[in-house]
Amino acid sequence: MAEAGVPVYAWRGESEEDFWWCIDKCIHSDNWQPNMILDDGGDATHLMLKKYPAMFRGIKGIVEESVTGVHRLYQLSKAQKLTVPAMNVNDSVTKTKFDNLYSCRESILDALKRSTDVMFGGKHVLVCGYGEVGKGCCSALKGMGAVVCISEIDPICALQACMDGFRVVKVNEVVRNIDILVTATGNKNVVTREHMDKMKNGCILCNMGHSNTEIDVQSLKGLTWEKVRSQVDHIIWPDGKRIILLAEGRLANLSCSTIPSFVVSITASTQALALIELFSAPVGRYKGDVYLLPKKMDEYVASLHLPTFDAHLTEMTDEQARYMGLNKAGPFKQAYYR
Repeated sequence: MAEAGVPVYAWRGESEEDFWWCIDKCIHSDNWQPNMILDDGGDATHLMLKKYPAMFRGIKGIVEESVTGVHRLYQLSKAQKLTVPAMNVNDSVTKTKFDNLYSCRESILDALKRSTDVMFGGKHVLVCGYGEVGKGCCSALKGMGAVVCISEIDPICALQACMDGFRVVKVNEVVRNIDILVTATGNKNVVTREHMDKMKNGCILCNMGHSNTEIDVQSLKGLTWEKVRSQVDHIIWPDGKRIILLAEGRLANLSCSTIPSFVVSITASTQALALIELFSAPVGRYKGDVYLLPKKMDEYVASLHLPTFDAHLTEMTDEQARYMGLNKAGPFKQAYYR
């Protein structure tokens, strides 16, 4: 992209200060006026609203693809600070199932293997969060022979974990005995300094959820850090105990593994359609609120990727379509279906 003349503000190994500088440059540069936001985590939206409010009011729409970013948008809407329409792509089926569930099911193993070369069989693993990302991680780790426990705040997700054969525990109940801890919540300070003080020597700690806030990395700054390799640090306690922290608490699947291009194609297609919908929509169709991606678009993205598997859809007869009260061309599910 850079070689083609597209301004790119990103590089591997950015500091926190670099990260915010890059976002600022994407928003405010010479001879550049953005009219749409495509966000992942809500950081670009947050910065523009806070630092460039006049520019924010001129935006035609926001497309957000993460749990945390969507949560922030709903908070803005509730506080009546969201003055432009936003599309919640995160809750589209083609996002939650493919990017969150199926992709993370593969990338958690890839990230841990590439960075630590750990053997999973028999290892005791705690996964914090049993949403779509947590489900993918647990499925993969269990399949490799690990003994997996879950921590959850949501009784529905907790019950799902129980029905899938996992113990649901509090972090403090198991943290002394685990070999690997994976966060996948989208929240902050899920793993605290108190938890890390109790971990055994050699415990591996990584984040699959959001940013670097899930693990309280700041509380470790007073300890000794030993860089083992790129994206892998030993955090050493005064008594010699060390834990292995991946990517300084940032997303391990983005920092330590690859993302399958097929999944990127699905999610990028979903985001592109959402951007086109918001940009080209007639005045008045969307107001300053958060909207779900129309199910018809969700199904269209899925249909575009079926030929990869040589998959052939069955078409209902006219009688069947009338019986179900559906259009033969879809959409086949209600807007709330996930």
